[in-house]
Amino acid sequence: MGIFAALWGITGIMGLLGSAIYRLTPYALDLYNHELFWHHWTAILINVFFMGYAEGYRGFQKRFCPRVAARALYLRNNPNLIHSLLAPFFCMSFFCAPLRQKILSISLTTGIICLIVLIRMQPQPWRGIIDIGVVIGLIWGLVALMAFSYKAFTDETFSYPAGIK
Repeated sequence: MGIFAALWGITGIMGLLGSAIYRLTPYALDLYNHELFWHHWTAILINVFFMGYAEGYRGFQKRFCPRVAARALYLRNNPNLIHSLLAPFFCMSFFCAPLRQKILSISLTTGIICLIVLIRMQPQPWRGIIDIGVVIGLIWGLVALMAFSYKAFTDETFSYPAGIK
């Protein structure tokens, strides 16, 4: 059951990220159908670099992905029926985590949902400009999650804290 829980946790989150990439990419690619001026190109460059750094590197690679992999490893080593069934939520620190981490996880998720609603209301090319940066960050996060998950399950020295409470 531990292997099932760990795989369910990791693949559930990978599916969430993959689904977002799949749904947002057409809006980013739709930029080819619009005439873009210098200020659009400037916004694209700034957004791609900002989202790559802030979302991809700092958010996913440095914080989210190591914790998810560590919590999935914990699930593998400490199977529990409820944790196994809700493994993606467990791995995202929605429960069985320190209070500060639970508040942060729930707040970030709520904030992301609000941003999604606001960004959907933006006309092209601005929606595509925003979405191209988001897609870059999500791809970075997906790759980082695969790398940290592989490291967690193959490297005996994986030392990232799971933050279990």
